[in-house]
Amino acid sequence: MTLAHTTRRRVGTCAALVVAACGVLVAALPADASSRYHRPVTAGSHYLALGDSVTFGYREPANLPTPNYPDPTSFVGYPENIGAELAVKVVNPSCPGETSGSLIDTAQPSYACETPTGYRTNFPLHVRYSGSQLDFAVRFLRENKDTRLVSLMIGANDGFLCQATTADHCASELPAVLAKVSANVTTILHRIRDDARYHDQIVILNYYSTNYTDPLQNAQSQALNNAMDSAAAPFHVTIADGFSTFQKAAVQAGGDTCAAGLLTKLTTGGCGVHPSIAGQELLAGAIERVINQR
Repeated sequence: MTLAHTTRRRVGTCAALVVAACGVLVAALPADASSRYHRPVTAGSHYLALGDSVTFGYREPANLPTPNYPDPTSFVGYPENIGAELAVKVVNPSCPGETSGSLIDTAQPSYACETPTGYRTNFPLHVRYSGSQLDFAVRFLRENKDTRLVSLMIGANDGFLCQATTADHCASELPAVLAKVSANVTTILHRIRDDARYHDQIVILNYYSTNYTDPLQNAQSQALNNAMDSAAAPFHVTIADGFSTFQKAAVQAGGDTCAAGLLTKLTTGGCGVHPSIAGQELLAGAIERVINQR
């Protein structure tokens, strides 16, 4: 998702743009049964988690306890939860503010991951590496043949970057942004499958809505998820439905993701856009339910 400066107002605005630009949305693809042909995830095998601030486990400065940004081990996201629950060795090179483009090439714009004032410039990630997240992933997979699981969650920051850098706040550019996310996901998965020669399980984790009572925010998440899922379909992936997982959990609060305790609580009032501890556990469960494991 986004860094501290992202507000729920901005999320809602982007959602409105999605409705205007996309019209009828295509539902997220169902889990791909092809995962049964891949080696099961076993205790002691490697799990490579690629993504942005949600994957990183990022928390806003106004969240309590106050985040200790110099200590990456203090941030626990769904990959670390999966690692503890399945006894797998987690490698999490994700970066807060990463876009689908900057994940491929650090020269492409990020939403405060690679910029001079970005997160990676000022604070350590879970994994230290040079170059792009994708270059690291390819090297890692070539060298670690015991990797049984790769997950990818990317694209939200593409929309937020577009909002922040265009005069009309991405109203006219949004279809092109979604097309670019699809193209970049294709590039990422092509390199993982072909360049890294990785032939085991890949999971695409879908984004949640920050407020299921707001059709506009729902539309934003669904449009982004469809952009990822449709691009990933040819690569024998499995879809983990983070959207429906949060939606079901938010029913107890009338669909309000914040009131349901699934998002970070802010001392300034309300919630951030990142998953709380409970939210991260739900995302971990969404992945665990669709993978082949032993």
